[in-house]
Amino acid sequence: MSAPVQPPEARVPSEHPEAAGYRAGRTLPLRVEAMRQLRRRRTLLMGGVLAALPFILIIAFAIGGTPDGEDGGGGRGGGSRINLMDVATESAANFAATSLFVSAGFLLVIPVALFCGDTVASEASWSSLRYLLAAPVPRVRLLWSKLVVALGFSLAAMVLLPVVALAAGTAAYGWGPLKLPTGGALSAGDTVPRLALVVAFIFVSQLVTAGLAFWLSTKTDAPLGAVGGAVFLTIVGNVLDAVTALGSWRDFLPAHWQFAWADALQPQLEWGGMIKGAAVSVTYALILFALAFRGFSRKDIVS
Repeated sequence: MSAPVQPPEARVPSEHPEAAGYRAGRTLPLRVEAMRQLRRRRTLLMGGVLAALPFILIIAFAIGGTPDGEDGGGGRGGGSRINLMDVATESAANFAATSLFVSAGFLLVIPVALFCGDTVASEASWSSLRYLLAAPVPRVRLLWSKLVVALGFSLAAMVLLPVVALAAGTAAYGWGPLKLPTGGALSAGDTVPRLALVVAFIFVSQLVTAGLAFWLSTKTDAPLGAVGGAVFLTIVGNVLDAVTALGSWRDFLPAHWQFAWADALQPQLEWGGMIKGAAVSVTYALILFALAFRGFSRKDIVS
């Protein structure tokens, strides 16, 4: 005698209830997220601003004449600023180094905060976040895809500036050795690796801003709040670093090491400051990224 047929609602669910062919690791591919972000207007606008900066500096130098170092700079790296500005028009390499210096303190903070702070919050503001999760895209996968793409665009922004500066500087000032702030020069063959090291350190030092923006993006439905909050907290860090009364406590501030890349522009490459700065930045960033993943995994998504 055959067993009675159970009604559908009484049947025990299978061990793998997912739809056939579903793989959590294949949801929201990086290339799809990257193309979505690349087509956005703010991405194109940010790229245009960074690409235009070298040409603005060339025009400024042409109008103002040969750069000089009459204005002193305070804080860490101030002396490097004077010398870099003195030799900004000596070669394309010097012009690229100067472009990085004048933008590293604030301008390059903006694309990092924008790309990382506009990740999850923008989806929430468009009321598309819950539909992404219902696709279904696992929460960890969603955060991972958006974080990787955001960091990739941030790195691309930092690479774009010196590349355009090298091209524009070669046309305006010619290709030649990198004249060092401390005297002497680096050969043309050593110039690109040193500038690449500078860009790499600037990117690592900005991971704190990326972590702040990404964490705030998981906490708010307002993208501008996440971006603005990250920029504000970065500025607060710079202000605290200027308070000399803090003494050795400033060593624990990421802003204290933001110009340690000047050690790469020495006849003998010095790693001490960059290693310390990278360690501080990576530590803060890992904590902030962990907080973002932990908080988002428990968050009630309603938008």
